[in-house]
Amino acid sequence: MHRLLLALLLASSAACAQDVVHTPSEQASQNTGTADKQTIRICDEYGCAERPRNYSSFNPAAGSNPQAEQRLQALREVAERDPRAAYDLGLRHFRGDGVRQDSYQAIRWMREAGEAGVVKAQLALGQFYLMGLEEMGSDPAEAEKWLGMAADAGDKSAVKLLQQARTAKRNEAEYRRWVNLNRSYWYGYWHSGYAYGWHWGNSGWYYR
Repeated sequence: MHRLLLALLLASSAACAQDVVHTPSEQASQNTGTADKQTIRICDEYGCAERPRNYSSFNPAAGSNPQAEQRLQALREVAERDPRAAYDLGLRHFRGDGVRQDSYQAIRWMREAGEAGVVKAQLALGQFYLMGLEEMGSDPAEAEKWLGMAADAGDKSAVKLLQQARTAKRNEAEYRRWVNLNRSYWYGYWHSGYAYGWHWGNSGWYYR
């Protein structure tokens, strides 16, 4: 009986010895290769997003800028009457730049801009609906609608993308493969590849 208890205790000790607990510094040392990335993932109270390493923008909660929330509200007011500002606001919501990252709001403001004829918003919506955002799956019909609007307006990227989408859609498996292959590229490009048109100055928001 004593031999059995001793054997059980030894087995339990050996199992516990295999469960190595790493300190935060040890865990950080295991994360290699991140220095070569062009982006860095930032998580804060406004959400998580991959940002370019040289990325900078205003934060409405920053203590050094107590008027940042008023700036954001002013941009919303401009967006209500100027579709170009609605595009910027949609892009900010997509990126989580100065606002909580929110795909619903990103699409809402992009649609405001796209319906008013902002071609970049139409292209953005086409790609958003192709790749799907968060819980929203890919919507080929909606993607073609917006890409078609941008293509009709003369956007060469939309013309090419619309042709690719229609070709890939002939086969469901091929379409999924094509979307999965391009999703990270589309997502990353909208995070850093397009600049804002509206900028904050001494007299408020201005378009440049």
